[in-house]
Amino acid sequence: MHSTLNRRQFLSVSALTLTAAGLAGCSTTATKTNSFIGPSSTAVSAAEAKRHRTGTIVQRALTAEPVTLDLGGKTAKTWAYRGASATKPLRGNVGDTLKVDFTNDLPDPTSLHWHGLALRNDMDGVPSLTQEPIEPGGSFDYEFTLPEPGTFWFHPHVGTQLDRGLYAPLIIDDPNEKGDYDQEWVIVLDDWLDGVTATPDEVLAELKKGMMDHGGMDMGPMRMGNTLMGATSPLLGGDAGDVYYPLYLINGTPANDPQTFSAKHGERIRLRIINAGGDTAFRFGVTEHPLTITHTDGFPVEPHEAESVVLGMGERYDAIITAGDGAFAVVAEAVGKQYQALAVLRTGSGSAPAKDVTLPQTKNPATAGDLRAAGEVALPKRGVDRTLTLELTGGMEKYDWAINGKRMNMDQPMRDALGIADGERVALEFKNSTTMWHPMHLHGHTYQLPGGGPRKDTSIVLPGTTLRVEFDADNPGRWLTHCHNVYHGEAGMMTTIAYQEN
Repeated sequence: MHSTLNRRQFLSVSALTLTAAGLAGCSTTATKTNSFIGPSSTAVSAAEAKRHRTGTIVQRALTAEPVTLDLGGKTAKTWAYRGASATKPLRGNVGDTLKVDFTNDLPDPTSLHWHGLALRNDMDGVPSLTQEPIEPGGSFDYEFTLPEPGTFWFHPHVGTQLDRGLYAPLIIDDPNEKGDYDQEWVIVLDDWLDGVTATPDEVLAELKKGMMDHGGMDMGPMRMGNTLMGATSPLLGGDAGDVYYPLYLINGTPANDPQTFSAKHGERIRLRIINAGGDTAFRFGVTEHPLTITHTDGFPVEPHEAESVVLGMGERYDAIITAGDGAFAVVAEAVGKQYQALAVLRTGSGSAPAKDVTLPQTKNPATAGDLRAAGEVALPKRGVDRTLTLELTGGMEKYDWAINGKRMNMDQPMRDALGIADGERVALEFKNSTTMWHPMHLHGHTYQLPGGGPRKDTSIVLPGTTLRVEFDADNPGRWLTHCHNVYHGEAGMMTTIAYQEN
């Protein structure tokens, strides 16, 4: 069983439960009942108790604090974690209990969200929804069972903090998995501006002033302050992004100071690739090295050969490469933005790749739609009990990004909650009525794409399209779903999916 909550946690979740009950009573959403369970409910504890446990406790300490980074000769004042980073993941085995003693040494409130995990609801790290924000100088004890193996990560869920240095991988291993590879590299992709051109809060304020909706314009990327006009890509259905970033990083290093990954010729290497960016999709590949994609968002897929793969913000892909002889470019191209992040794969002699080396595109890059779930993780076939339509609305002119025309106010996250019931098969229809692509993320669950597609928690939804996915409602609580473009989400493109009281 989950250990007893300390007094601070108890008071936080109790207050949130009472708040949620009052807000749920004001909801205009048509549901079977107007009452939703809270994060401290017995249903949440019961779901946690059913999870497989090894009895092993992984204890870690994390502190969020201001830091100064050297980014290839550029000095950036930002915020980051002490105890974990892009090159220092948290790690444990499936079934282990992760205990994180978290301290906030930032000047602002913060939290930790464990991206992609179907964990207990009261540990999901969404302030005003599953816990109170952790105030400056405060602390919080996160404790939960690691529910499934895979490549995950964590970051704050307060304002635009994700677009600073506040992120790190969380790798969950399965000791019974056959590891048919010689090395493993965790590769974190990021777009960077904090402390170089602006803070993320300044960028959001600039975006909220509104600008012309330039979807579909083809005039090439053009910087206007901290925004980007004319960044377009057919891979993303038009508008590729709206924020100017001076740097793109792999594991915290820019193209003029690339990380070198060393291997022996012929070694098989597992890549765990995470897009931790704020506003950028990346096309990832290794020159002269075909990828065999094996997982997405932590779940195995039927092996798929590709020259490169596109990752929206929040997505993860695992792939296998076989190391060639020499020095090769590891490239993350900022889709539609004409810049890239770079690292080096080196197995022998030879000159390092030039920082402007390009990733070939003789074949279409892989996306989630090309993949099929491995048989052992495919959802069993059954009828859909409930369909929720989430229409993505808004635009750049008013910067009024929303879901179903309603912009979430994080002070009232249950105001427009969409109800579901435990045990249901739920279909989500992400209907994109905007002129921009959106990487949509569901907390606390993984869904399956249609036609036997992969299991995922984050998916690219192209403009003018509808993506229908299905998941089993087997993890009680109240869960955010939102665009993982940090600026779209913070502007209001979020909503809550909540379990109803029986």
